[in-house]
Formats: sequence, structure tokens, C-alpha cells
Amino acid sequence: MDLEQFAVLRTDEGSAALDAAGRVAGGDPLHAAATLRAAGVPAGLAAAALTQAELRRRATGKFGPEASGMFFTRPGLEQATRRVVADRRARRLRAAGVGTLADLGCGLGADALAAARAGIRVYAVEADPLTAALAEANAHAAGVADLVTVECGDATAFDVTRVDAVFCDPARRRAGTGRRIFDPNAYSPPWDFVVGLAERVPRTVVKVAPGIDHALIPGGAEAEWVGVDGDLVEAALWCGPLAEHPRRATVCKEGSPTNASCIAGVPSLHPGASVHQLVGAGTAQAPVGPVRRFVYDPDSAVVRAHLVAELAEDLDATLADPSIAYLYADRATPTPYARCLEVTDVLAFSLKRLRALLRERRVGRVEILKRGSALEPERLRRDLRLAGDQPASLVLTRVADAPTVLVCQPVP
Repeated sequence: MDLEQFAVLRTDEGSAALDAAGRVAGGDPLHAAATLRAAGVPAGLAAAALTQAELRRRATGKFGPEASGMFFTRPGLEQATRRVVADRRARRLRAAGVGTLADLGCGLGADALAAARAGIRVYAVEADPLTAALAEANAHAAGVADLVTVECGDATAFDVTRVDAVFCDPARRRAGTGRRIFDPNAYSPPWDFVVGLAERVPRTVVKVAPGIDHALIPGGAEAEWVGVDGDLVEAALWCGPLAEHPRRATVCKEGSPTNASCIAGVPSLHPGASVHQLVGAGTAQAPVGPVRRFVYDPDSAVVRAHLVAELAEDLDATLADPSIAYLYADRATPTPYARCLEVTDVLAFSLKRLRALLRERRVGRVEILKRGSALEPERLRRDLRLAGDQPASLVLTRVADAPTVLVCQPVP
């Protein structure tokens, strides 16, 4: 989509085409296109409307029902912050007293909209003209256009002295190809500009890739990793007075509601959602011991934040290998930060012995978890030649530096 096509989508004719496309999206694309053409929608408009309808359908997982009125590009949707994460960040900024915010590299506007919903005045800057136009349209669709000003321009040229705080989400994909950029110096804006923002505006938040090297984290900043329903979705650096702890792992649950371990004062972000936060220095080492009755698989946010030792202390658990983030304990303790499995068998890895054991237990379905193992789960699944009606969980790991497989059952 280009600016001309987007302008057509914003007309009455375009709105009608979007409504029609929304009714047929999700099925056979050729049939959907034929349906719109039969209704008199021009070919170019039909294609643009169907693309938007499909993107809106996919965006529901990130934005909920409001996605039905938003505008997207494929790269923009992939990089956009989930609403549950953006809303939580906005609430934290508002609680810190932020009244005006510069959103540098605003993309489609997910974080700008969240900040505006929290009552913050936002000045959003986006270099790509089409993306800037879509962000502005999304602010209108969300009913917060009076609090969001979108400017198409160079983020490095924005006068940050006009605002209380800065949020920067540098582009980490190459324009045109969509390929990920792993070198921070190749980000846009570049890394030296990004980390220098905190010297100009102390209350600065930077969204970064979850795989960021801890050595790149500026001194005094809080590094936070965020997971949503088991998926690690982003990391952020909180600078200046916004930094509360050296490391934080935030785990958002959008499923069944629970208040256990929720941070006081942080409300559910939408029905059924809960937020759990584990904090620490990120430098402690968990004790090492034998495999015990229960094994915990920590959330990736906890592992990336280097907070496995803090979780081990909460669970009275130990590692079986100092470099592998599986925790072992004698009892099952409910926690939002890890999944718990009961260990039924511990085997030095042998395909023949494992196959025989699973056949004896009539296991026909397995999930395979791995850390510290070079085995390929799908190949192992084929080699096991399973036949039976019972399920099991296999944990491929190392114990005392020896390849090991744990046969387990999930703990409810």
C-alpha cells in the first residue's frame, strides 16, 4: 500500500470496501477478491481493502477488538507493541509523573495510543510517510487524536526539551527486506543516539530486542524483559529516575484471571489479564544440586533477565547444571514465572533405552523441551517411533555435564 491507496481507503468508497472485505476475509483469497469485484469494487481498491482486512484479523491477537478500525502494514504489525505491554508501560510512565512524551520512531502508534489512553500528551515522530499517516489515522480511530500529534520526520532532529520523557523504539529491521538487524549500531536511529537520550532527558525508555547483550545496557539503567503467555515479546531499558531495579522480568498472563503475585497498584490491563514482576540484581548464582522430584522450566523473561537465582530462592530450588536454567525442587510451588513438571524417570540419554521405556509406558504423544542439548526434537520424535495412548513430557538437558533425558508429567 502507498499513500495514494491509503487516501482512497479513507474515502466513503474505501470505507465501504473495507466493510465488505471484513466480511469475507479469512477465507479463500481468490473467492474474496471475486466477491468484491462482483460487488463493483475496483480491482486496486479491492486488493488494498482485502490486505487491510487480513492484517486487521491478524492484529486482533495484539490489539483486541480495536484492531478492526486500525490501519496496518505487514512490517508495522510485526514490530508493533502488544496492547497489554504498551498499556502497562504507559501506566508506569503516568505513575512516574510523566505528562508529555516524545515517541521517537512511533511506527503504527501502538505505544503512542497507550500513552494517550493513560492521559499523557504525546508527540510522535516517524520517518516513513505512509507509516506516519497510518499512525495518525490510528489515533483518530482510538479517539485520542487530541492527545497525539504525529510528525513525519527525523527522530534525531526532534527537540526533546519540549517533553517530560522520551520513548524510543529504534527500527531493528532493514527497510525493504524486513530482515532483522542484530548490530545495534545499524539501528535507526543509531545506538549512540539512542543511549545518549538519557543524558538529555533523564526519564527515557528504550525498546530493544530481547536478545540484547547485557554488556550494552547503560550503567544505572533498569533492563526489563517482558513475556506474554509464555512468549518473550520485548525488552526495554528504563533510565534515570524511572530505573527502580537493575533487572526485571515481567510476565503477563492474558488467560484466566489471578491475583497471585500481582504487583500492588497495577490493575488488570483487560479482563482476565494479570501482571507478575520478578526483580533483582541479575548477578546472583543459583546453588547446584541433584535432580529432584519436580523440575521447573522458567519463563524466558526470567532467563533473559538473569533472574533464575532469585526464582530458585523463591522455590527453594537448585540447578542440576550451573549453565542450564532448569530448576529442581522437592515440592511443587505455584508460580507465574515457571512451568512445573513432575519427574518420573531420569535417564542418561540413550535412544534405545528411552524408546523401550516409552513403549513400556504406552506413551504415544510427547512434548519435548530442551536446554543444553544438541538433539533436534522433531527428529527425536520420529526416531522414537511412538505407539500408545498415553502422554508424556521429555526434558532434554545435561546433568553434571552428561546428556540426560527426564521423563515427566505436567503438574496441574
